[in-house]
Amino acid sequence: MTFWQQFSAVISRIPDAVTCVFQCVVDVLRDTLSPEARREVAFTSAMIALSAKMAKADGVVTADEIAVVERLFQVPPEEKRHVARLFNLAKQDTAGYEYYAERIHALYETDMETLEDILDGLFVIATADGSLHDDELAFLETVATIFRVPQAAFHRLFARHVGEDARCPYAVLGLPPGADDAAVKQAWRRLVAEHHPDRLQARGLPADFIRVATERMATINAAYSAITRQAA
Repeated sequence: MTFWQQFSAVISRIPDAVTCVFQCVVDVLRDTLSPEARREVAFTSAMIALSAKMAKADGVVTADEIAVVERLFQVPPEEKRHVARLFNLAKQDTAGYEYYAERIHALYETDMETLEDILDGLFVIATADGSLHDDELAFLETVATIFRVPQAAFHRLFARHVGEDARCPYAVLGLPPGADDAAVKQAWRRLVAEHHPDRLQARGLPADFIRVATERMATINAAYSAITRQAA
């Protein structure tokens, strides 16, 4: 079976009324699929479920926010109904997003890079309508706290996606404006090593999510190029 067929097989086993759909997915995964497939399905389910919770954070779920979830994962047309079902179940269940974040943190507690990947994807979804609302920012900050994401890493993500900081190459690299050449090169090399798409694949993330890492690398490289051009 393809990854999306495996994903759909798991989602089809979830009841229509659950307290926490993500926990239900994890419970089903304990008895099915290979370890690698379990990790891929768990990651994708975590992203979709938290996305549904966040899409409600500004009080309205827009078509753009739902569509960007499908674009993030390049969902095949025949499998979109299963993604939509998971999204709607998570949107309607009684568990708060903090509970979801705690369950996801427990699953990836020793893998900070994957937790940052999830947070990065949530930033993409939050800004899909062209802005980041205060309630969405509060959501992201709370999730980052539950995930134990370092403040510096959160600020880099914010800089990559939001407002004036998104146009400041130093902020994208997590540096203060005017940082010296050595610090710039060191930050760039570290971020490239941490976020290269090949590294995500090696960690077992779904191939359909790798394009997020590709876009992230393009942003990091563009920031580095902009700084080196200024210094020339």
